[in-house]
Amino acid sequence: MFIEIRDYVQEFPGQTPADARPALAAAVQELKRRRRAIILAHNYQLPETQDVADFLGDSLELSRKAAATDAEVIVFCGVHFMAETAKILSPERLVLLPDINAGCPMADMITPDLLRRFRAPYPGLPVVAYVNTSAEVKAEVDICCTSANAVKVINSLDADRLLFIPDRYLAHYVQRHTDKEIIGYRGFCPTHALFTADMVLEAKAAHPEAVAICHPECPPEVVDVADIVASTSGMVKAAAERSESEFILATEWGLGYRLAKENPGKRFYVFPEAACPNMKRITLEKIVASLADNVSEIQLPSDVLVRARQAVERMIAIA
Repeated sequence: MFIEIRDYVQEFPGQTPADARPALAAAVQELKRRRRAIILAHNYQLPETQDVADFLGDSLELSRKAAATDAEVIVFCGVHFMAETAKILSPERLVLLPDINAGCPMADMITPDLLRRFRAPYPGLPVVAYVNTSAEVKAEVDICCTSANAVKVINSLDADRLLFIPDRYLAHYVQRHTDKEIIGYRGFCPTHALFTADMVLEAKAAHPEAVAICHPECPPEVVDVADIVASTSGMVKAAAERSESEFILATEWGLGYRLAKENPGKRFYVFPEAACPNMKRITLEKIVASLADNVSEIQLPSDVLVRARQAVERMIAIA
């Protein structure tokens, strides 16, 4: 099922009662001022969380923006690996994740031990890790990438074959844009994996003037029928710059809320079943609690932090 995001958000109550949101939002702003904090919200967060954020964006984009500020406290409204990345780039700051149980199923599909087993048959091959991995995994790889820069990172490597973790579908997409051989891991994003070509084609049939955009974490058959394949930051750019007034979003529906706010004259169709339960865990109450009592502080062993930062900085230097 697909629906225009404005209609869906009106139906979707979120996890905080509507009459409690103004007071909680005010409390967030006061605590933020007192703590010299900055609030980051990933594009897939609940509308109420997006509304109190200082910055919206992709995970790495947000961590880099936070590192460029003088904030003493970083509140990352996202999932665990994202808050870890903020800590990797701002090791001297206090980094808070308002719900410590907000994890990422795809990131959980690869651990340092599983990585060692995966790479054992391929001695000497470089390992590229999608940023959707834990800090411990990042510390074991050669370089990181995002969905936006994966092709550029992989094409920059001085190797004809490489290992890619953990997303099989992103690996498949990148393979279409490089002559290198990519040996992909078996992981996937459950939210993006639920999309089918038929879902997108049905939406396109109902809205023939709409541009269909899908995330490269979607299965190949969805990529085949999309008009544009892009990361969430790429989708934000396309929605703002393209002349079309209707867009079909084959990604987590939270992004549609941001795009509708930033492009009031355009219509965005989303799929309500494409909801990441982990991304929807963070509420205004949890942000208040996190700021008030340092709930869910992100801490990393120093050796992991240093080695993970090297993999991230190698990517930044290239991409």
